[in-house]
Amino acid sequence: MEAVVSSRDVLKPRGPDRIGRGLMLALIVHVGLIIAIAIGVNWRSRAPEAMSAELWSAVPQAAAPRMVEPDPTPPTPPKPVPVPKPVPVPKVEPPPVRETPDAQIAIEKAKREQERKKQLEEEEAQREREEQRKKDQAAAAAAAAKQQELDRKKKAEDDKREAERKKAEATQLAKLREENMKRMMGQAGANGDPGATGSAKRSSGPSANYAGRVQARVMPNVVFTEETQGNPVAEFEVRSAPDGTIVGTPRLTKSSGVPSWDDAALRAIIKTGILPRDTDGTVPSPLIIALKPRL
Repeated sequence: MEAVVSSRDVLKPRGPDRIGRGLMLALIVHVGLIIAIAIGVNWRSRAPEAMSAELWSAVPQAAAPRMVEPDPTPPTPPKPVPVPKPVPVPKVEPPPVRETPDAQIAIEKAKREQERKKQLEEEEAQREREEQRKKDQAAAAAAAAKQQELDRKKKAEDDKREAERKKAEATQLAKLREENMKRMMGQAGANGDPGATGSAKRSSGPSANYAGRVQARVMPNVVFTEETQGNPVAEFEVRSAPDGTIVGTPRLTKSSGVPSWDDAALRAIIKTGILPRDTDGTVPSPLIIALKPRL
C-alpha cells in the first residue's frame, strides 16, 4: 500500500516550494548556451567542441538548434574532372579456319567435278559443231549433186533437140536430094543446068512477073523505119525446097551500103519462110532476091 502511494506522488505536479529550484536550473542552462554560442562564433576555423548538459525543467522542452555563422571564405570550386577519351577498340580478325583434311578433300573433289563438267560441256559443244559441219557439207554436196543433175538433164535435152534438128535437116536434105534425082531421071535429055529444079525439058527460068510476086510476099515482113538517101538495093541468094520452104540462111551477095537495111531485108526473108510458086507450079532454086526500101 505504501508502494502504490509513492508512485502516485511522483506523477503528481510539484508544489510551489520547488519553483525556485527549477528557475535556477533554467538560468544556468541559458547561460551555458550563451557561452557555447560565443565560443562557437569565432574567426578561427576549428571544429567545435562537443558539449553536453543535463537540464531539468518542470515541463520537458526541446532545445533550439545551434546557430552556425557561415564561413566568409568562398568555397573553392571543384576542379573539372577530365572526361577520358574513348579508346578505339582494335578490330580483332577472326582466326583463320583451319580446314580439316576431310574439308580439303571435299573442296578438291568439288574442283575436280567442276573441271570434269566443264570439259564434258566443251566436248559436247565440239561434237555439236562437228555434226553441224558435217550436215552443212552434206547439204552442200547434195545441192551440188542436184545442180549437176539439172545441168546434165538440161544438156541432154539440148543435145536431144540439137540432134532432132540435125536429123530433121538431114531428112529434109535427103528428101530434097531424092526429089532432085527423080526430076533429073524424068528430065533425061533436058538441056538445063545440072542445078536446075524445073520440070521442063528446057530451062526457061522464072517468069517475068515472078520477081514481083516474091517481093510482094517478102516486103510485108520488113520492119524498117530509118530514112535513107536514094533507094539502095540489097541482093540475097535464097535456096528453097520444091514446095518453096526456104532452106538454110539466105546469103547476102550484094550489100545496099546501108547495114541497117541489109539486116532488115534478111530478117524479112527469114520471116517469110515459104516462097510463092511460079506460073508453072515450081519454085526456082537457088534464087536471087533483090529488095529495096521503097518499091
